Amino acid sequence: MHISAAHQLDTLTMIREHLRLLRIHQWVKNLFIFLPLFFSLRIVQAELLERAFEAFIAFCLVSSAVYIFNDLRDMEADMLHPQKKFRPLASGTVSGAAATILMVSLTAAGIGLSCKFGSTMLSLIILYILLNAAYSLKLKYIPILDIIIIAVGFVIRIFVGGVVTDTNISMWIVIMTFLLALFIALAKRRDDVIIYMKTNTKVRKVVDGYNCAFIDSAMVVMAAVILVSYILYTVSPDVIAKFSTDKLYFTSFFVVLGILRYMQITFVENNGGSPTEIFIRDRFIQLCLAGWFVTFAVLIYRV
Repeated sequence: MHISAAHQLDTLTMIREHLRLLRIHQWVKNLFIFLPLFFSLRIVQAELLERAFEAFIAFCLVSSAVYIFNDLRDMEADMLHPQKKFRPLASGTVSGAAATILMVSLTAAGIGLSCKFGSTMLSLIILYILLNAAYSLKLKYIPILDIIIIAVGFVIRIFVGGVVTDTNISMWIVIMTFLLALFIALAKRRDDVIIYMKTNTKVRKVVDGYNCAFIDSAMVVMAAVILVSYILYTVSPDVIAKFSTDKLYFTSFFVVLGILRYMQITFVENNGGSPTEIFIRDRFIQLCLAGWFVTFAVLIYRV
């Protein structure tokens, strides 16, 4: 009986470690797929929402496969990282062979589900896979290009959402998504630089191409560009005509607060290394997001 209980515990531990390998908490990034539907005023249409959700699942499967591939490539480097050394592969709780099988299975499932939406969706998924494979193999070692690739990944999510719901993608949503992703990626690199300064350990080779002065300046510039771009978006005649309201500038309040809080976390707390955890755990950021969403939804949907 004790042996059976121990075996059951080992099985549960193994399942938990494999689930950790998927980085399910990172799936929050894939919510960008729903943005085109939201801004097209059709988020309440059940059929389109279902299609967006299926695309979301497909992208989650593929993105988890990408994370596993990256972890396989970075296993030795992760062992030196103060937080990443506890990841399943770096800590040895999941074998490389098991991770590879899971990666291939997730990729096949994601691509298979994507086929339902036609060749354009399939092309975007394959582009995302190839881009991230190139990133893991080579491009992440090239300063500036590495964060560009991260930002492009978010833009691909936007186009996926547009394709599966047959929604035209506004230039504004592409620009804002790209800029915001760059801002967040810079914060991640700053965290790597801080670790190097404290421990003299390079958790990423690309850290040689960055320092705090450069990243801090770049983030300030990006923050300014994001805020100006967003305000211009809210007062654009085309946008006012599309949503039949000239009050969208009110939502700028939450954007300003959110950007300032993220900069505080990055510059003051030196804790910008995990954007997903920030969005999941930081109450201030969550309130800013909720305030922006509710205010924007009330203004454009007249709820």
